[in-house]
Amino acid sequence: MAVMGKTRSVLRLAGRVINEAVSFIIFSILDLLDFLLCFVYKVADFFIEAEWKPCYCSSAKEAITSSGKILVSEQGESKIVCLSSSKLQLEEISDTLYARPSLLSEVSKSTVKELKRLKMEGTMIQSCEKIKKGTVRSTFTVNSTIVEMLQGRIGGQQSHPIPRWSDCDCKSCTSWTSSCKETLFVRADGARDKAREDVLFIHGFISSSAFWTETLFPNFSRSVKSTYRLFAVDLLGFGRSPKPTDSLYTLREHLDMIERSVLEPYKVKSFHIVAHSLGCILALALAVKHPGSVKSLTLLAPPYFPATKGEQAAQHVLRKVAPRRVWPVISFGASIACWYEHISRTVCLLICKNHRLWEFLAKLITRNRIRTFLLEGFFCHTHNAAWHTLHNIICGAAGKLDGYLDTVRDHLKCDVNVFHGRDDELIPVECSYNMQSRIPRARVKVIENKDHITIVVGRQKAFARDLEEIWRKSSE
Repeated sequence: MAVMGKTRSVLRLAGRVINEAVSFIIFSILDLLDFLLCFVYKVADFFIEAEWKPCYCSSAKEAITSSGKILVSEQGESKIVCLSSSKLQLEEISDTLYARPSLLSEVSKSTVKELKRLKMEGTMIQSCEKIKKGTVRSTFTVNSTIVEMLQGRIGGQQSHPIPRWSDCDCKSCTSWTSSCKETLFVRADGARDKAREDVLFIHGFISSSAFWTETLFPNFSRSVKSTYRLFAVDLLGFGRSPKPTDSLYTLREHLDMIERSVLEPYKVKSFHIVAHSLGCILALALAVKHPGSVKSLTLLAPPYFPATKGEQAAQHVLRKVAPRRVWPVISFGASIACWYEHISRTVCLLICKNHRLWEFLAKLITRNRIRTFLLEGFFCHTHNAAWHTLHNIICGAAGKLDGYLDTVRDHLKCDVNVFHGRDDELIPVECSYNMQSRIPRARVKVIENKDHITIVVGRQKAFARDLEEIWRKSSE
């Protein structure tokens, strides 16, 4: 037994070393490939659309201000000022959008730093003299775009075509453009006239409302459908919801669209929330914003990675969700999506733009023996929506989660239930236990032999019964 144990330890160590070595080589190549694709897409955008789409490779200012927004920096934090005809709004963006260290970027940064150091040596004396004379009074830095805006040098917002040439232009993906109201696609089911309570379902990253409507909705009991109104939304940028090209898909934008599409038009006053993965972050933010209205919170695989003191929360989550490893495969896919703006755009170009072909092939190969709602949810999004939602919600909202959880613990009386698949390789089970340590009353249920998707898909009848029991107890 001792020999077997040592053998396993050696093999495990050897596997880890091989994985890290291969990962270093593969991701170094991908760093270079993404750098080259940056120029390829600039040329393609220019020739096809007469202008290139700014990216985060060189400057956050270029990528953000091109959408008509102003970038403001203060003590290392980044915010954007959104201008509209009626109000001016300040909201946060994630620094992981433009600060993702790589082998190539580290080499270029070291070169730039050395050049800056040589330049600074010549200007340091002048700066010190200015400080002594009192001419320097503030550490607040305003992007030069603000000055240009105030001087009237910026006209209107640049309008990118909808859809972009690299996005799908099929009727399903662009149906929202024909509507005069920009609201989310909402699938409503259950009671209509005499509903006692409402339930809001929020899907995860690169998914759609079909994740709920094709699994849970058909399996709820008649009593539930006669008592509750059930709302499942396609989040902004996904499924059949609007996919604006000038949006940065921030937390505020997602929450505003949910309120505008569900809570306000349907006059929702008291409701339960069921959320999966990325949707858990939106669910917590929504609960904190409407503390007296939420009856229960049911969270599946919440991406809660508490950072240590002094560590940047967004960068910490980026490395946890996307560890730049080739194995397991789901981590490799997450790393591609998180770290490489242009490679991930290429994936969207090949898969999402041609989703009708892939759906046809899937049905042909399986002879229609499997339901393709998961594929449809995976295909129906734009790169702009996926890229910004990933960074601004999963990574960017990480610094807010502790505050949200503390508010739920101290000021909300709603029941909190957390479900997690034991075999989830994307969001580990520890995330749910971390959440329970922050909210002691939260009940955590770990489902054996289930992963990030099969926690619902494949056990929808059992999960529907679990939800009915949660709603019944919270009502009592």
